[in-house]
Amino acid sequence: MYSNTALHVVHTPEDVDLDAAEQAAGQFLHALGVQTDGESMRDTPRRMAKAYADLFTPRPFDLTTFPNDEGYDELVLARSIPLRSVCEHHLLPFTGIAHVGYLPGERILGLSKLARITEHFARRPQVQERLTKQIADWLAEQLQPKGVGVVIEAEHTCMTLRGVQAVGSTTVTSTLLGTLRDDARSRQEFFALTGVNR
Repeated sequence: MYSNTALHVVHTPEDVDLDAAEQAAGQFLHALGVQTDGESMRDTPRRMAKAYADLFTPRPFDLTTFPNDEGYDELVLARSIPLRSVCEHHLLPFTGIAHVGYLPGERILGLSKLARITEHFARRPQVQERLTKQIADWLAEQLQPKGVGVVIEAEHTCMTLRGVQAVGSTTVTSTLLGTLRDDARSRQEFFALTGVNR
């Protein structure tokens, strides 16, 4: 008989006020010389407010784990999880993929939850380095596996649309914990399965 435990995960932005956000968005656009009184732009401040509220609000979910009754001790990896977040320095989006894996201990995780955890930490103003580590640390804390590995590959519009305008460039970050950090063979297997050459 299988039993499972679930941790309800909720992240609610404090004091979300769409009306105030809409007013601020309008003032922001006007300060930049963008007129919003025409028919096509009239609702832009409200759309901006709703868009950013959506970008900063992950969906709640249950982190469901199950006993590892068969003693599975090989790598579990979800590759190419779609990722979107917002650079906290410019509030411009960055998008890409995450590869998230772990070496099971006493419990295993419902597979969709690797994507849910990624979204949970991505849907707020972020830097990619912190995001990578937050996903890994949280899985290590909640699941207590033998090892955790996270690799994120993302394109930052703050690099491609402004400043250096390095169109097509991607940034790769990784965090390895436990056996995936300490054991060279396990580390190499993880990077080989993610397709990242390290």
